[in-house]
Amino acid sequence: MTKYRISTGILILMVSCMWFCAPNSTTEKSVEAFLNLNDSVEHVGMQMCQSCHNNVYQTYIETGMGQSFGKADLKKTAAEFGPDALVYDETLDFYYKPYFQDSVMYVMEFRLEGKDTVHKRIEKIDYIIGSGHHTNSHMIDRNGYVYQAPITYYTQDKKWDLAPGFEENNERFGRAILSECLTCHNHTPTPATGSDNKYHKMPLGIECERCHGAGGLHVKEKLLGKHVDTSKFVDYSIVNPKHLPIDRQMDLCQRCHLQGVAVLNEGKTFYDFKPGMQLSDVMNVFLPRFTNSDKRFIMASQADRLQLSACFNVSGKLSCITCHNPHHDVHSTTENNYNSACQSCHHKNTTQSKLFDCSAPSAQRNVEQDNCVACHMPPSGSIDIPHINITDHYISKKNTKTTDTLSQEKVEEIAGFLGLESLIVKEVQPLQMARGYLALWDKFMGTPSVLDSAKYYLDQSKASRKEKFNTLIHYYFNKKEYALLASIALAPKDVQDAWTAYRIGEAAYKNKNLSKALSYYQQASNLKPYSLIFQEKLGSTYAQLGQLGAAEKVFHFILKEDPSRKMALSNLGLLKAQQGKITQALLLYNKALTLDPDYKNALLNKIGLLIQLGRTSEAQPTIQHLIKKHPNYQAILKQQGIL
Repeated sequence: MTKYRISTGILILMVSCMWFCAPNSTTEKSVEAFLNLNDSVEHVGMQMCQSCHNNVYQTYIETGMGQSFGKADLKKTAAEFGPDALVYDETLDFYYKPYFQDSVMYVMEFRLEGKDTVHKRIEKIDYIIGSGHHTNSHMIDRNGYVYQAPITYYTQDKKWDLAPGFEENNERFGRAILSECLTCHNHTPTPATGSDNKYHKMPLGIECERCHGAGGLHVKEKLLGKHVDTSKFVDYSIVNPKHLPIDRQMDLCQRCHLQGVAVLNEGKTFYDFKPGMQLSDVMNVFLPRFTNSDKRFIMASQADRLQLSACFNVSGKLSCITCHNPHHDVHSTTENNYNSACQSCHHKNTTQSKLFDCSAPSAQRNVEQDNCVACHMPPSGSIDIPHINITDHYISKKNTKTTDTLSQEKVEEIAGFLGLESLIVKEVQPLQMARGYLALWDKFMGTPSVLDSAKYYLDQSKASRKEKFNTLIHYYFNKKEYALLASIALAPKDVQDAWTAYRIGEAAYKNKNLSKALSYYQQASNLKPYSLIFQEKLGSTYAQLGQLGAAEKVFHFILKEDPSRKMALSNLGLLKAQQGKITQALLLYNKALTLDPDYKNALLNKIGLLIQLGRTSEAQPTIQHLIKKHPNYQAILKQQGIL
């Protein structure tokens, strides 16, 4: 992913079953028979589950899911901290040093000029995301707003490096962690209404009810003495995934193990899927296909790769829990367990025993000790997460590790984009395809052909103009066709999607219609009051229209919510300068530059104020730094007589 990427993978989904389980001998009812799918059933928390299922709890908390998220402490981290724990970003010229002090984790960002440290910013790390099987990434919580730190520890290589995606676009300490990420990498958080990345409650790891559904009814029945002999009957007070049809089992797993371009259904959120539901009732997931997709894939694509396999398509009964006991750590599972799953189908009956039905030469089989996984599911890297090796879940003779493979350079050379494939909804409507391509453009591939495909499907769609409105606005915005966007815009009060209102406001702003832009920014901020991006645009537009009191109120709100917003600091500084409060203005500019020494707006504002005050010599270091980091401003400053 180029513009946005989920940081780490989750290893296995927790479902209550024994290995290689088939449906029990009782006649299964419909999925809807599970009574805890009702919205009225409350969650009880993993500790309540532990009170009866302690043996399962003790093994589960050692799994990838059980270790998926936690507080950033010495117990949680899998990283090594020492002299080599240092990452350098050549593009931005920042070093990053992770360390613990008094049992608290920090990341220090600094810059050197010669032997002098000319910039230093220290951020406390609140959470570690990732089990440590592959990675530990790091989260910062500022008043409930959660952001990702720019470095990750890659456990297989025992290496610190920039976090996935940061190597191309280092957002430093400002990458917002959205619900799409957290609802897979953690148990369900409690989001603040009207925000993209603010949370009132943050769980510490994926819990039982993510895969079994709400446990309130189950607990209530057991406390009342209503017990079910589960060796003979299904207990419908709680979902047991082994009693779900194969397609619903796969939906449960691929809710998170099918990372791609997720597009929510109208009115749905990432919190709406429940175990036993059809995933298509909540969202669709698209994957971009390339000419080399058979060889290169993203980390969390286990469900996609498995469903490409003949084993899956021919057997009709293969699912993730055929091989994975989700209550046990994958590293505690022996090769024999996995081979037994293969042997249940691939064997020859003889008078002596069941023998593997394998066509490989005996010499090769001896080398691998008849380990099916070693040949048919070889380890591989991923295209989105560096420094990792994962098991490729595409089971195939063509995929054996003895098959001739292309060099990385050759693979890159021949790769070509084929299009998006809809993986959840098989008969996808053109409008949803258009939304898929727009999401692909936003998150991964900002290329013209992607927008051309979005336009093609928009033209093919027979949906009403009302149904297409948000998507049309999105398309025209991405194409920068602001006049066309303005021509179809509804009145601000009639726009009920915050991002649509924001995009209309941005188009008006680009067309220098500030009054119109303001009305849409107001609507976007009303719909999402804790989106600080919207608030920043609202405040700056108030200021440009001369409504300084309203602007100052907005900037103070932003900085109360998150004191590290450099745009709000710089803009508030400009307001203070206009009010003649020079000391406060310079203090605010310097705060912004402490957060980001290269922030262009704060550099320009500080230079302008110092020159206006006749303190030109004092401005020179800031001027030289501006020219160094933003060379195009040298000619502008010369034209203005500043240089």
